[in-house]
Amino acid sequence: MFEKILVPLDGSEHSIRALKNAIQIAKKFDGTIILIHVYTVSSFAITPAQVYNYVQAIQELGNSILEEGQKLVKAEGVPVETKLQEGQTIEKILETITKEKINLVVLGSRGLSKLKGIIMGSVSEGVTKHSPCPVLVVK
Repeated sequence: MFEKILVPLDGSEHSIRALKNAIQIAKKFDGTIILIHVYTVSSFAITPAQVYNYVQAIQELGNSILEEGQKLVKAEGVPVETKLQEGQTIEKILETITKEKINLVVLGSRGLSKLKGIIMGSVSEGVTKHSPCPVLVVK
């Protein structure tokens, strides 16, 4: 039933709580967890060197977040894959749902950025509204 479970991670406590719930679901249904971290490249950097350094730093942070999540999943004996994506968070999550034929998305009710959520709408709301598969929002 839930063979492929997508868990967006942003490093927040809520996303880790969502991951822990996803691990239990994956264990029950012999599922695989796919972790995704989406980063956005801002245009505030001036020179090409600054852009390069900025992108390197946010990619390293994203990889670090995914590695921590991957450790939690592997410790429970659940198969896991990771994806580091650049772009708009909701859009990339929805693309991954379709491309990977995801059966369930498990995500935190809040992320790290409260201001971004107010301005753009929350990721959990956007994914829930447009996802073609079930979404479990963990508080």
